[in-house]
Amino acid sequence: MNILYSLQHIGYLIPPQADAGWLGEAGPGPSYLDAGSGGPDNDFTNRNTTFMTWNLMHMARMLREAGGIPSWGNQRTAWDAGTRFDFENPEYR
Repeated sequence: MNILYSLQHIGYLIPPQADAGWLGEAGPGPSYLDAGSGGPDNDFTNRNTTFMTWNLMHMARMLREAGGIPSWGNQRTAWDAGTRFDFENPEYR
């Protein structure tokens, strides 16, 4: 959780269900596709990996179609210059 929070805080876009993975038994052991690992038959891992994959693909498509994350509303220099990105200016009440 700490890593995902840290990554999004510095600008990475983290789609939902991005924490899927195959751990197998604790400690050294077979990888997901190794004979006898049970990985390909593990419904929990397969479900979460499928959800993660679809969410990653959908997020990538949305970013591509939008041309990335717009800078409007995320500009420190504009904020420092007084822009409040459509916030009502209390001086004009």
